[in-house]
Amino acid sequence: MPSLHRAPTKGSLETKERIFDAAEALFMDQGFSTTSLRAITAKAKVNLAAVNYHFGSKEALIREVFDRSLGPLNGARMAQLDRLEAAAGGNPVAIDKIVEALVSPALHVSHDPLKRGAAFLRLLGRALSEPAEYMRAFLPAHYRDVVVRFRRALSLALPNLSEAELTWRMHFTFGAMAYSMAGTDAVELFTTPDDAGVDDAEAIVQRLIPFLVAGLKSPTPKSRATRSVEPSARKVA
Repeated sequence: MPSLHRAPTKGSLETKERIFDAAEALFMDQGFSTTSLRAITAKAKVNLAAVNYHFGSKEALIREVFDRSLGPLNGARMAQLDRLEAAAGGNPVAIDKIVEALVSPALHVSHDPLKRGAAFLRLLGRALSEPAEYMRAFLPAHYRDVVVRFRRALSLALPNLSEAELTWRMHFTFGAMAYSMAGTDAVELFTTPDDAGVDDAEAIVQRLIPFLVAGLKSPTPKSRATRSVEPSARKVA
């Protein structure tokens, strides 16, 4: 009996890629809420039926835009941490190596023209700055395993930190990383014409890693009362 499921044709796959590319560009330039399906179909030069066929809705399209880049990015982070922990043989992994495992895969993504990585990182920054209700549901799910694994590694490497203090420092770490890797528009506010490397992803990472390491290893504040309120975990990259 023949299969009821037909393999996608080359033309169908090309149409889906055109929709992906158009959606990424428009979401990055105009935002998620203000970008309409009509604008996406016009830019992709397809009809609305093609979007409905491949994705079903704008929310589903947004999820798949992130799935195709964010999944491999976080997978690379986890794999790098796996290798570091295996090499450590049960001992804590060095802080700078943990941070490098978190940051450097984003650098590789940004350098990959086939994955349009630099554009994706800017798109991720846009998502974090104007989160819609459906993003609050699926973005944290993408990061849950990464946060758990890296939190455990950092906890072993920084045994002097309380759980609350570690939560804050991870919040600041992910926030700085997202801000730095999502684009250069903001940093240009602080630069002069003589500054170099503000749009160089590798140069940014070389500065970012020691900055994050210093923050994670900084002395615990003793002058303020400990509060039980924990930060939001939305700022990730």
